[in-house]
Amino acid sequence: MWGRLGQLPPVHAPRNAKYAVLVPLYADAEGAVRIILTKRPETMRTHPGDVVFPGGACENGEGPYEAATREAWEEIRLPEAAVDEVIGGLTPVTTRSRTRLIVPIVVKVTRPAELVPDPAEVEAIIEPTLSDLLDEQRWSTSDYFGHTLWFYEFAEGTLWGATAFMVRELLGFLRDG
Repeated sequence: MWGRLGQLPPVHAPRNAKYAVLVPLYADAEGAVRIILTKRPETMRTHPGDVVFPGGACENGEGPYEAATREAWEEIRLPEAAVDEVIGGLTPVTTRSRTRLIVPIVVKVTRPAELVPDPAEVEAIIEPTLSDLLDEQRWSTSDYFGHTLWFYEFAEGTLWGATAFMVRELLGFLRDG
């Protein structure tokens, strides 16, 4: 599976991209490739309860990689040193606000023994296998203001919107490979 991810394009960070997310992948003890997602608390000002990647706004002249790794540390205590390789980038996307262009950066990580969610930003850490996400029977679609959106249900919450778009694009590279 790792070889097929080598087809990802390089990270593309347009000038107006002020946000970034880390798309962390790792091999578990059985060799299955997993992806790390988080569920935001319902009390969050933006995207309450959404299943998302760790990430946020670029601060103090940071580039997308620096912002994404800093946010991953702040949100789930994933240290930048855990990043073994930047595999590539996915298409920058916007959220409901349409003004927040987000740069997704796909990385291979060595998962620390413990990930610690910051309760102010993360209600749960979700780590599905890519094989589970590749199962089309687990996905559903719905019309959202004239756009078809993808949904994937976890016990902890629903993956949808911009993050689902990113995951589906990543899965497309695996299917096409």
